Amino acid sequence: MAQRGSGEGRVAALFAAVGAARVAQAGLRRKPPGEAALWERRNHSGRVVDLYAGPAVTVGTVLAAVTASALPGRARGAAALAVLGAGACGLYDDMVGRGDRRRGFRAHLTALKEGEITTGSVKLFGIGAAGLAAGALLKERAADKLLAGVVIAGTAHLVNLLDVRPGRAAKAVLAAGAPGLLCGGAAGVLSAAPLGAGAAVLGDDLGERTMLGDAGAHALGAGLGLAVAAGAGRTGLVVRAAAVVAAAVAGDVVGSGSAWREHAVLRAWDALGRRRETAAAFSRGATPVRPTGAPRG
Repeated sequence: MAQRGSGEGRVAALFAAVGAARVAQAGLRRKPPGEAALWERRNHSGRVVDLYAGPAVTVGTVLAAVTASALPGRARGAAALAVLGAGACGLYDDMVGRGDRRRGFRAHLTALKEGEITTGSVKLFGIGAAGLAAGALLKERAADKLLAGVVIAGTAHLVNLLDVRPGRAAKAVLAAGAPGLLCGGAAGVLSAAPLGAGAAVLGDDLGERTMLGDAGAHALGAGLGLAVAAGAGRTGLVVRAAAVVAAAVAGDVVGSGSAWREHAVLRAWDALGRRRETAAAFSRGATPVRPTGAPRG
């Protein structure tokens, strides 16, 4: 009976996330805050896309988690902290830091050392703090709280690193999070929230009508990291924390260069679900300039 209830909770959270994200995205398109141009960017191929997917997946993931009756109160609070914190910091970077060309932790920390507070450093410390706060709610022991926070914030950063091509990050969240739906307890329900939100905007992302931006990529990553941390014991947390830290270091070294953007495996991944003519453009290795306000490390 407990398994049945857990299964129903996962399904309810999945559909709640899909519905909330779609409603939020449609509402933003009808009546965007500020001028519509504020929400427009040019993507890798020069097409004008909107940033509404970012707030939409943040809202979808949070609402699905906090309204899930199958989740204990602490897990719902952790979801609200992690996803809202990551989404808000990412949106701040999308809106305020759109002209900042600096990439990676080192660049932003160097600026901070010189007395300049960049949007990237706000994002770094803000998402880190939100992750640690969420981990503190999610776990009981001090070491586990810290490790969970690293997993949450690190996964948010990792998904953002992937968001340099249409659909790449959203598909990664779906692929990485799908096994979590098989888990019982809080991990299964928490997995359903970012999966549903990501699936809701995937079509528009692949069709180059929208992009996740920093807000969406970080929110989905934080939601995924929260689900992973919820289902992991001490050993699992150590392994996952080490993995996301290693990925962050590698991403800082590789940055936004062609190796990260145009690797053959990643081009094949990018082509999944895309129109044939668009996928063909990827296979030729076209590398237009990153648009202003696109995701950064």
